[in-house]
Amino acid sequence: MTDNTSTSRVQHIRHEIVRRTLDVVSVEEISPNFKRIILSGDSLDTFISSSFDDHIKFFFDNGTDEPAMRDYTPRSYSNEKKELVVEFAMHGEGPANDWAEKVKVGDIAKIGGPRGSRVIPMDYQWQLMFGDETAFPAISRRLEELPAGARVTVVALANNPQDRREFPTQADAEIIWVDSSEQLIEWANQHQLAAGEGFVWCAAEASIIKALRNIFVEEKGHDVNAIRTSAYWKMRTAAFHEEVQ
Repeated sequence: MTDNTSTSRVQHIRHEIVRRTLDVVSVEEISPNFKRIILSGDSLDTFISSSFDDHIKFFFDNGTDEPAMRDYTPRSYSNEKKELVVEFAMHGEGPANDWAEKVKVGDIAKIGGPRGSRVIPMDYQWQLMFGDETAFPAISRRLEELPAGARVTVVALANNPQDRREFPTQADAEIIWVDSSEQLIEWANQHQLAAGEGFVWCAAEASIIKALRNIFVEEKGHDVNAIRTSAYWKMRTAAFHEEVQ
């Protein structure tokens, strides 16, 4: 049981919302259900993404006056190269999936944001990260950014074992793969939190996130100011993205 009385050390940063029209310069299938797409454009010289789990909005034409909008994590970017890398988890339906299935070099992409960042410090004594496939880009980026010596355990859900990936990092990282949401939740149930100040980060389907937050906050008494729980999607619900508190 951890002390639940600290104040948050997460820094909230607001960004000017900028819409950009970018060129697709590379399309790569990195596993059966993931595509890595590199976008380029002069306007990326001012692009800002201050946190590994930021999200940008993609705007997709859908034959109506209002485009369909979907949130995606900036996997990486370079102001100098004027490039932005985004990874698409392919779920087989919806405007984003349709676009990513058909996209080719020379196409354009319309994006907006990020509108803000929540910067989670890297100097916690330990960190736990939970995620399904939609969280892999954010997890990858966080592990790349963590310094040597940082202690982090990642519990990652891949329904298809072929979507498992390497997570390059300098950190002291333990990667645990599971095959189902039940296994992921059971691991959290059985896990005993380490001593010292730690941070828990979770991003996945809404029902998984609700269960994880209940386990860590209600059952294990983890500090509410040292956990972030984000529902990146919800079963049978389009365009869903929600912070769970």
